[in-house]
Amino acid sequence: MMKKKSIPASKPSLMLFLCQIVSALDVPLDLSQPPTITQQSPKDYIVDPRENIVIQCEAKGKPPPSFSWTRNGTHFDIDKDAQVTMKPNSGTLVINIMNGGKAEAYEGVYQCTARNERGAAISNNIVIRPSRSPLWTKEKLEPNHVREGDSLVLHCRPPVGLPPPIIFWMDNAFQRLPQSERVSQGLNGDLYFSNVQPEDTREDYICYARFNHTQTIQQKQPISVKVVSMDSLNDTIAANLSDTDIYGAKPVTERQPVLLTPTGSTSTKVELRGNVLLLECIAAGLPTPVIRWTKEGGELPANRTFFENFKKTLKIIDVSEADSGNYKCTARNVLGSVHHVISVTVKAAPYWITAPRNLVLSPGEDGTLICRANGNPKPSISWLANGVPIAIAPEDPSRKVDGDTIIFSHVQERSSAVYQCNASNEYGYLLANAFVNVLAEPPRILTPANKLYQVIADSPALLDCAYFGSPKPEIEWFKGAKGSILRGNEYIFHDNGTLEIPVAQKDSTGTYTCVARNELGKIQNEVHLEIKDPTMIIKQPEYTVVQRYSQVSFECIIKHDSTLLPTVVWLKDNDELPDDERFLVGKDNLTIMNVTDKDDGTYTCVVNTTLDSVSASAVLTVVARPNPPFDLELTGQLERSIDLSWTPGDENNSPITNFVIEYEDGLHEPGVWHYQTEVPGTQTTVQLKLSPYVNYSFRVIAVNKIGRSQPSEPSQQYLTKSANPDENPANVQGIGSEPDNLVITWESLTGFQSNGPGLQYKVSWRQKDVDDEWTSVIVANVSKYIVSGTPTFVPYEIKVQALNDLGYAPEPSEVIGHSGEDLPMVAPGNVQVHVINSTLAKVHWDPVPLKTVRGHLQGYKVYYWKVQSLSRRSRRHVEKKILTFRGNKTFGMLPGLEPYSSYKLNVRVVNGKGEGPASPDKVFKTPEGVPSSPSFLKITNPTLDSLTLEWGSPTHPNGVLTSYILKFQPINNTHELGPLVEIRIPANESTLILKNLNYSTRYKFYFNAQTSVGSGSQITEEAVTIMDEAMASRQVDIATQGWFIGLMCAVALLILILLIVCFIRRNKGGKYPVKEKEDAHADPEIQPMKEDDGTFGEYRLFSFVSSAPF
Repeated sequence: MMKKKSIPASKPSLMLFLCQIVSALDVPLDLSQPPTITQQSPKDYIVDPRENIVIQCEAKGKPPPSFSWTRNGTHFDIDKDAQVTMKPNSGTLVINIMNGGKAEAYEGVYQCTARNERGAAISNNIVIRPSRSPLWTKEKLEPNHVREGDSLVLHCRPPVGLPPPIIFWMDNAFQRLPQSERVSQGLNGDLYFSNVQPEDTREDYICYARFNHTQTIQQKQPISVKVVSMDSLNDTIAANLSDTDIYGAKPVTERQPVLLTPTGSTSTKVELRGNVLLLECIAAGLPTPVIRWTKEGGELPANRTFFENFKKTLKIIDVSEADSGNYKCTARNVLGSVHHVISVTVKAAPYWITAPRNLVLSPGEDGTLICRANGNPKPSISWLANGVPIAIAPEDPSRKVDGDTIIFSHVQERSSAVYQCNASNEYGYLLANAFVNVLAEPPRILTPANKLYQVIADSPALLDCAYFGSPKPEIEWFKGAKGSILRGNEYIFHDNGTLEIPVAQKDSTGTYTCVARNELGKIQNEVHLEIKDPTMIIKQPEYTVVQRYSQVSFECIIKHDSTLLPTVVWLKDNDELPDDERFLVGKDNLTIMNVTDKDDGTYTCVVNTTLDSVSASAVLTVVARPNPPFDLELTGQLERSIDLSWTPGDENNSPITNFVIEYEDGLHEPGVWHYQTEVPGTQTTVQLKLSPYVNYSFRVIAVNKIGRSQPSEPSQQYLTKSANPDENPANVQGIGSEPDNLVITWESLTGFQSNGPGLQYKVSWRQKDVDDEWTSVIVANVSKYIVSGTPTFVPYEIKVQALNDLGYAPEPSEVIGHSGEDLPMVAPGNVQVHVINSTLAKVHWDPVPLKTVRGHLQGYKVYYWKVQSLSRRSRRHVEKKILTFRGNKTFGMLPGLEPYSSYKLNVRVVNGKGEGPASPDKVFKTPEGVPSSPSFLKITNPTLDSLTLEWGSPTHPNGVLTSYILKFQPINNTHELGPLVEIRIPANESTLILKNLNYSTRYKFYFNAQTSVGSGSQITEEAVTIMDEAMASRQVDIATQGWFIGLMCAVALLILILLIVCFIRRNKGGKYPVKEKEDAHADPEIQPMKEDDGTFGEYRLFSFVSSAPF
């Protein structure tokens, strides 16, 4: 079953579309129709008397209507007035004022009539009034002398203008006078003072009236106000009375509120429905009263109530009858209150409930015109036909008037006319034209043929079929060329012919046919529907927090129908992007360079196509270091404390975590700021501890997650009083620089610590453990004092006390110092050496008596050096080594000795002055060790079955060599090793011929030396015996071949490159082969030793060349 539906109120876009369709259902202009007024001037038309008056009246109809005017109820013959013309093909009048006419002469009530053969339509009564801006009447204004605290009203009383002027108060410099809860302008333009203060005294209170229509401003004469203060009033009274008179004005006294406007306790107010209701209460009193508004028996309407003029004015917009009632304003201060009740009645000029609408009927049809209106009081309804009261209009048998309804039965073509409905009460009137047009017309479809509709999937599709016919045609819809009539819940058929598909899908695409038929004929029209994919933002911009001066980018990646061309627009706070080159709009992003605080806000990506629009927003928060605090204030000043308060600066979107307080001592260190304390970011006041004799200034630094603010401006200075020093110098020491003195040093107090002028120090000392009196001396502001003639290295008790002009600091604590050191007097005795192995020995000694140290015992030094190797005698470079053993140690280890060698050593005691005498040299010898590897191994004279070996003795025999061990084995072509052969060779040999070897065989040799302790590290070499003669001949033959020569050259080149690479790497810090071998064959007799027991001491090396062989 077909479903008919009116326009849904929940779909504003659909309603707008269908309203446009309704206008399209008007009678086509090619058909006969009565006139319709399309444009007219407002009912109350205030005109500028300096400009031409244009009274509009436009109408349409078939045939085109003619126009006539009435003025003040009688015919206005424009042909007789040269100043008045009517526009061609229009009813609009133009009254020529600029060419000699006077606007006042044309003041009156005008009405336009548009008429053709089918009826007459009339306009509203248009009241023409020229605007007026009269001058202020001359008046003599007396100065206002007012006592301080009294109330005052300055009257404006502007001239009566049309429309009423806008009032404001200014001074001679055209600056608006400041207004407040105490001083404000009333709705009538007067200036009210709840109480006057001395600062209200001035001679240029000027009321201005601005007339907007004529764009003129009128000025009242200046008003003078003199406020008499209580002090000056008492002085005046005293000067005019004798000494015996009792005189004196009362001081300014507080007064409870009194209403200045409105007067009395009650008043009434009438306002019209839809207007703005303004209620006002202004009160006098001291202190200044506060105004509060209530509605008796109800609440003030939400969302429509506003308070203006410091809550003295209650404003309710769009009032209705429900807003009638009693409104109470209460003025209150500490002394009491006063109230006023305003009884509000809301009346209503007529407003439409159902305005009459045009009727198009075919001959013989029935119809009705309905005119319903409401108002307060209830409006009366009257009908006119073609501008004439219906009671005296020509009779029409098809017409019957029933109050607010006209009923038409069996109309004929002569029944066509224009009817006017007038609804009026004492507050206004409504006038509506509606025609009855009797036509017999077959259907016609006004929508263009083959119109294409494009709709986004899942959206409503509205297919238009605007039609006209009389009688009214019936509308049917079909889909496809041979489709059946459309029915069902998936379609909505509107009365204006529109087909609605509430949720269009891809399968909704196709051709739709609209058929209109009545008894006079049938017509059809095709339209086409295409369904498009919706536009989507698949990558939306995201909330971002950035620091000032950084860069930020918002993405907006979209997906859309391929047949639609999208446009992307970026908005900031729902407005266009700033015209700034820092904003870079890309294909799918927005980039902001060098972000500043003003870039903070909401950024929206709006994607538009011809069919849809989508958007996505993200907030950009710009953070930065806080702005510096300001308004620093010092309060609660005491000798040792003060209160500091401040106002935080803008936190720049990052909460302040703490405040750092710094101080400057302008007396001792001007320009240098020191840390004082810090407080949490929620605190804006702190009590600071102070020191005496400091000229303080403070500043505050705010800190958030981004960083520290700039320092605030310094506070005012505060100089604290002087006092005794609170503390004594720190780091007091007594250390002699010579054997016969004591140097006493300390850290001087700063000026901040001095607590007063005249800072000095009292230095006291006495020898410890001796019954001596303190010796004291007062020195200037220095940090050292030298006591001469002291015994060598004896302990002293020392103290240093600060004092200034006001007295001494507290008694200082004592420290122990020593007079100067001298070199130790004796050497350690009973030096003994115990050889542990061939490379390590342990040395013992007896400690020296502490009295002979003559200073702070720092330790012992062991000097030792190699005298000679026991395996050979030779000149050598002697290296003298030193090991230092800290503290009172009596033994130590000597590592790194050479085996089979003779050494000497001595021991010396060490204090802060230096080394004492050496002990007698002690000689010791190290036992044999394993030798180093032979110095070289060469293999020469290869034959078919023999090789000759030559070698050099070890560089370091480390003992008496007993023999050499030679091991060798063959190597085949696959680098596999054969059986190992070992030969022992006497120590005095240096060559060896190996015989009975295999010809043309490679051998690998391992060679090392031995002492009685064991074998040393080995050296390796490889060699090859030669081939037999036949094989050599073949070899010669191969060697003469060109391919073999080329191959060998290539191999040689590769080897050369490899050698160069190895040489470069070795020069970059690689180990030498000898070092690698030494690392691989470390002396097994050198045992690991602890490093943290001081046994091995601190190592030093001295070298010298011996002049005689050992």
